[in-house]
Amino acid sequence: MKLVKYLFIFICLIFTPSLSESPSGFLTWKDNFRKIALENNISEKTFDTVMANIKFLPDVIKYDRYQPEFYEDTKTYISKRTSSKKVSKGKDFYKKNINLINNVENLYNIEKELLLALMGIETNFGTYVGKMDILSSLATLSFDERRSEFFSNELIILLKLIENNQIDYKTLYGSWAGAFGYFQFMPSTMKNYAIDFDENRYIDLKNNDDAYASAANYLNKIGWKVNEPCFYKIELSNQIPKKYLNVSAKKLHDKKQLKYFRKYILNENRLDKRFDSLTTSIITPDKDIIPDSENLSPAYIVFNNYEIILKWNRSLRFSLAVCTLKEKFNNEL
Repeated sequence: MKLVKYLFIFICLIFTPSLSESPSGFLTWKDNFRKIALENNISEKTFDTVMANIKFLPDVIKYDRYQPEFYEDTKTYISKRTSSKKVSKGKDFYKKNINLINNVENLYNIEKELLLALMGIETNFGTYVGKMDILSSLATLSFDERRSEFFSNELIILLKLIENNQIDYKTLYGSWAGAFGYFQFMPSTMKNYAIDFDENRYIDLKNNDDAYASAANYLNKIGWKVNEPCFYKIELSNQIPKKYLNVSAKKLHDKKQLKYFRKYILNENRLDKRFDSLTTSIITPDKDIIPDSENLSPAYIVFNNYEIILKWNRSLRFSLAVCTLKEKFNNEL
């Protein structure tokens, strides 16, 4: 596993575009992007004010190429993010904000344990929200070719939010990928799901009230179902056809009802029969970092709620970690 990790780092260093060439190209990109922004009804005043000091950030490109989801095996990834220390800190946060958290749970029908898990993994309960200049981060990723269309769209949305006085651009510091606030919302998520819960006419995702309610609203609107499972860890028979094994988070394929897959699951007696009619998929998340591996472990059978978390962050391991931490809170609160 260490060999895979170091090989990945080596490849990233070799194939990362030359950063010494970027400043002049970046300025050209900025001029072209200004035209696109104006065509999307961003005023000259807003663009020229907000984008005046944006910079190309070489570290953003490095972070994009070297994400933990790309190289950490599942056991390592989950254990780092669901420790007893994390659970203890979450319990303390809950005690200090019990009225807000219980109120949001009741209003949006989203379990407090899930919200605590997401906040804990995203920002360690608001203690680390990121220090990157989000406008420069999004501009850098828009300029970069790997996912230019996605990040260009996110930057346009953010400029519109600023144009409409929904967000103060001077507060926009967060993750290298342009995510913001206690739950790390991307601009499109802010636009579609963020809520002014404390009714002060301003959405502040670094405020517990607005952040918590916005996260609950998001999960409710995209289809999280209370009292349905997220995943079960399973032991697979060697007889399972390889077509059923999902190794990518982009789109889970070959879905079947749980009862269909039971014949391929050695520990199927541990799976609750109440969920036999629910649609499921099987994932073997470590096979994407060891492409030629024939190892069927670890393996998980995942449900619709798992895919809801994939909409939040398109990572097999992230969704597993969130659901694992949620279950730990279920046992503690």
